[in-house]
Amino acid sequence: MSSFRSKLVRAALGALAGLLAAFTALAVAELVAGAMRPAAGPVTAVGGAVIDRTPAAVKDFAIRTFGENDKTVLQLGILAALALFAVGLGVLALSHRRAGAAGVLLFGIAGAAAALSRPDSTGAGDALPSIAGAVAGALALYVLASRAASAPAPDGADGQAGPGAWDRRGFLTAAGVTAVAAASAGALGRYLTGRQGQGAVASREGLVLPEPASPAPAVPAGVRLKVPGITAFTTPNSDFYRVDTALTVPKVDAGTWRLRIHGEGVARPRTYTLDQLLARPLVERDITLTCVSNEVGGPYVGNARWLGVPLAGLLEEAGVRPPSKGGRADQLVARSVDGMTLGSPVEDLMDGRDAMLAVGMNGEPLPFDHGFPVRMLVPGLYGYVSACKWIEDIELTTFDAYDPYWVRRKWARRAPIKTQARIDTPKPFARPAAGTVTVAGVAWAQRRGITRVQIRVDEGPWQDADLAAQAGVDTWRQWSYRWNATPGGHHLTVRATDGTGQVQTERRTRTIPDGASGLHGVFVTVP
Repeated sequence: MSSFRSKLVRAALGALAGLLAAFTALAVAELVAGAMRPAAGPVTAVGGAVIDRTPAAVKDFAIRTFGENDKTVLQLGILAALALFAVGLGVLALSHRRAGAAGVLLFGIAGAAAALSRPDSTGAGDALPSIAGAVAGALALYVLASRAASAPAPDGADGQAGPGAWDRRGFLTAAGVTAVAAASAGALGRYLTGRQGQGAVASREGLVLPEPASPAPAVPAGVRLKVPGITAFTTPNSDFYRVDTALTVPKVDAGTWRLRIHGEGVARPRTYTLDQLLARPLVERDITLTCVSNEVGGPYVGNARWLGVPLAGLLEEAGVRPPSKGGRADQLVARSVDGMTLGSPVEDLMDGRDAMLAVGMNGEPLPFDHGFPVRMLVPGLYGYVSACKWIEDIELTTFDAYDPYWVRRKWARRAPIKTQARIDTPKPFARPAAGTVTVAGVAWAQRRGITRVQIRVDEGPWQDADLAAQAGVDTWRQWSYRWNATPGGHHLTVRATDGTGQVQTERRTRTIPDGASGLHGVFVTVP
């Protein structure tokens, strides 16, 4: 065998040993995390730490580029980086087994540090999955590297392997045993993780939502336009956008869930169970939510029928007063079970709008993706300052005293939703036939409503579109326009006017720091 081929085989064996060691480390870590706390697993912990330390502009790019798959891309990126790291350690371990094993242990220390740094960390025990996985991975690498250390050497003169002949059977046996053991540990870890969520699943399946004391007003006739391709007035739960930082969706058992209200200006701190909230008079409302990461014409907006407890009533019972009435707190900080913090203006929460702690969405308990068992929502504010999912703590404080998660990352403290209109049909670069073409879409300006939508073809004059009936100032409004399409390329632009008479601005801005602005347009070609 040539010297080059011998080195190549040797490197391949080292790479395989490193990958198997990494697989072992992750599998054992998942097993331990599944038995203790799944969120403490190294991939989840490191991924969360990466998200926390990623600049806002990069996060915005990830959401814009990958949409709701941004977390999957991040996890794949972490695993790819780990694989490259493991390959390097495996090759190193062929000559320096202790150094290779030490590298695996360093990875474990990094995972443990990430787990302990997470805002939802429960203490030193969160370091155990990463440490246990690293120890198992280091031992696996040491054993495999020992078996593969004497890689094939150049053939002797008699055609037999030289004195450096390697233990092929021993390496393959060790590799097979390692792979099977790691796979078994990983499968058991996933099983244990699934069992931990069974109580939450059962509590959601067994939850019967009470009838609202204040049902949603009947949707007026004419709210829903019959135009192919237009966004539905009510967004199904399965299609509702999801933008958050949770790599693993929290599975919270409704039976053990608690909500605490405390802080500045709270005369009577309270703690509520879900049953206590459900026993209160509930309101039902159609409300459109919008994410601040939504680009002009983007998909991160949806409308649902929400059922919940009025938030203002809970605050009043706790003795909270808005600043306009002498209250000491001007910011409400909502905390989720995964440590996320969102800050909302107390004045907005208590000004009569339908701010609520939602328990139902479109006639069923909240899906886990959308905050089961309880989430907060405030009409008229972007989600990052109002829509805390998996909420478990409400603290009254001031804007001067505390910066929530996104504010620390240079987003605005206050973020009322901007007036926007979107063209749903025809799609960009569509090729509609000449003649009458229906241009249609939705417009929204929560708390103000939409009073006018206009279309411009190329650089022509603005023309009024037909508006569907308006269900309320907190929901989006459908619109349509019958366009006499002529052959050639055309640019269609839309703009809206809100209930205050303010016309949507043409000035284009980024989503950072308080939401995108500008006009949505599509280019189409009429054959």
